[in-house]
Amino acid sequence: MKEKETILVVDDNKEIVYSISGLLKYEGYEVVKAYDGMEALKAVEDNKIDLILLDVMMPKMNGLSALMKVRENSRIPIIILSAKTEESDKISGLTLGADDYIEKPYNPAELIARVKAHLRRFRVWGGEVQNITEEKIINGGLVLDKKQKLILVEGEEIKLTATEYKILEFLMEHLGQVFSAEQIYENVWNEVADYSVENTVMVHIRHIREKIEIDAKKPRYVKVVWGIGYKMEKFN
Repeated sequence: MKEKETILVVDDNKEIVYSISGLLKYEGYEVVKAYDGMEALKAVEDNKIDLILLDVMMPKMNGLSALMKVRENSRIPIIILSAKTEESDKISGLTLGADDYIEKPYNPAELIARVKAHLRRFRVWGGEVQNITEEKIINGGLVLDKKQKLILVEGEEIKLTATEYKILEFLMEHLGQVFSAEQIYENVWNEVADYSVENTVMVHIRHIREKIEIDAKKPRYVKVVWGIGYKMEKFN
């Protein structure tokens, strides 16, 4: 029988911990609970933890400090739980090594989907860190294998058209950089862009999102920078 995976839930709000724990147990996971950063670190020492759901604002030691401590010795998936008003905490968390963030109040179905995705990716890639090599680009749960010309999303292969692949490859080769529709068109189609290319690029971007995003209406990877263009969000 397959060993149950164990998830550490860390939040100083006991109602949130209780709610998330019940949701995870229903999905078949073991749960360890902690209510501040110090308890979280002890839980990691005392248990085999497969994933951490980590609040930011907590007493004794906040989530970002706990995150840094865990990252000194481990690459286990860490998902930050943050309120919508804590935008700077999301950015700091990703910079310090978090794999993802979920906004409070969270959508239970999305939370479970993210948990399953990160656990699957961690099993497949063994905690491999984001990198760009001659053959492979890894960004969060996305893997672009240049040699085999394939895309993996959270460990599962998806099918892209040749043009969709080229657009995604171009954006992943320039993580975090913003490109106008005209720049994307000229780099992918190798033609001079005119006034009509914006709609062409937009349609292809929409199709890519439908294939690589958990929720295409709330994309995590391919983002619109209003009035400028598109970018591939950079993840650890």
